[in-house]
Amino acid sequence: MTTAPPTRVDGGASGVGPQTRTGSAGPRPDRPSPSRWFRRRNSRRSPLAAWLFLLPALLSFGYFSWWPIVKSVLLSMQQTNFVDPPRWVGLDNFRQVLTDPLLGTAVLNTAKFGALTILIGFPLPLLLAIVMSELRRLGGVFRVLVYLPVIMPPVVSVLLWKFFYDPDAGLFNAVLGRLGVDPLPWLQDKGSALPSLVLLIVWANTGGTVLLYFASLSGISRELYEAAEVDGASIRRRVWHITLPQLRGMMLILLLLQIIGTLQIFIEPFVMTDGGPENSTVTVIYLIYRNAFVYGDFGSAAALSVLLALVLAVLSAVYLRLTRGWSTT
Repeated sequence: MTTAPPTRVDGGASGVGPQTRTGSAGPRPDRPSPSRWFRRRNSRRSPLAAWLFLLPALLSFGYFSWWPIVKSVLLSMQQTNFVDPPRWVGLDNFRQVLTDPLLGTAVLNTAKFGALTILIGFPLPLLLAIVMSELRRLGGVFRVLVYLPVIMPPVVSVLLWKFFYDPDAGLFNAVLGRLGVDPLPWLQDKGSALPSLVLLIVWANTGGTVLLYFASLSGISRELYEAAEVDGASIRRRVWHITLPQLRGMMLILLLLQIIGTLQIFIEPFVMTDGGPENSTVTVIYLIYRNAFVYGDFGSAAALSVLLALVLAVLSAVYLRLTRGWSTT
């Protein structure tokens, strides 16, 4: 019985050299695989897709953040009350602001606010965070009590402290009376008004900073403290050689934010003292408010705002330059 020679899939007989068909199922060597083609196509499209997703956020940020800054710069060179047509005055508003006799008082008061607030309000949150981290049973209760002032609206807390400072029926003078001390004119005296506002500011802003420090403390390895305890290190040495170096970066950032925040204080002197007594609590931001909404000179208010923004920007740049390597050394 004679059998036919086996045939190849490509139609050639056995023993015949391989033949390549045009319609073979395998991929051609010069054509990339589908998966590689899709990856290459997606890699070309990814930057465009990313920009399309970011476009709404960029437009919103530019319109609500950068456009008001540009408008403020333009407004600082105009004379307007938002009723009559604006008049271009160039740098006259800046000259008027710099020659204002109250500007020096406002700058000095703002510097005092910043110095006293940082002197009291910078080490206090760190100390409270370290103490609460050592507590095992009542740590959660203390965290709630410390953060409670942050939950309260700023105006509510300011009005509450204004009642505490009342010279006749205030809480503080009532406590002093029980101790046999004469009532103090907390907000009515030129020498005590500014420190009284500083106490309020420290009380209102300590809670958020404490929680940030506490979160950073929880990220420190416990093995470091255990090794220090084995070596016989005291609490003071553990804090100085372990805690503070590990929190150095956070401390530098919070110090910068605290400096910027205290130099823009407004609500406390506006609600509690109205800049008094004898302009002892007038700050730069309060002076901006007075120029705009009391005197109706929005051009001068915008000029002073631009100057304050420039000072804060230069101060931040110098601070970051000086502390650039501190967080890593």
